[in-house]
Amino acid sequence: MGVPFILPGPAAVRADLLPSGFYMSRWREPGRAEADFGRLDVKAVIRNIYILFSRSEIPVARDDQEVMDIVDNSTPLPPWFTEEDLAVYASLYEKSGFRLPLQVPYRTIAREYAVTDPKVTAPALLIMGEKDYVLKFPGIEEYIRSGQVKHFVPNLDTIFVPEGSHFIHEQLPQHVNELILGFLNKQEV
Repeated sequence: MGVPFILPGPAAVRADLLPSGFYMSRWREPGRAEADFGRLDVKAVIRNIYILFSRSEIPVARDDQEVMDIVDNSTPLPPWFTEEDLAVYASLYEKSGFRLPLQVPYRTIAREYAVTDPKVTAPALLIMGEKDYVLKFPGIEEYIRSGQVKHFVPNLDTIFVPEGSHFIHEQLPQHVNELILGFLNKQEV
């Protein structure tokens, strides 16, 4: 959900085609996101992430900002993400921190891997929200809609959900569950 299979390596996400304040570019820099996040309590970081990544625009900071500065403190949470959800997520990150979420994928996606002609041969389902900001990454929407992704995942079914955002599984859980169950019921076991 939210991100199609992308071959890892330097060309995985063409950050060079995005502004310098592109969040992935910023978070790849060791220590930068940690400093940015460290200015806020964990709950504020999670809140900001849910607000930023629920939009249809790619999060990009100005040169004089960090990513966490993009969110106006008066911006409400998405209607499907409650204060209770926020408290639970924050409590989990208070224990684990953000180190692993920053490593994978932000700091590992550009690594070279000695994989030749990778294929995911199992039946797979990609659920994308039409309002997911990831579709605005250079080449991603064309990669999915043209079927190029099927070079790597030949047995892929793709479903676009018109009102869906990046957190489609949380935004529309019942609909996503129905899509997954429908996909699984079509498979021969």
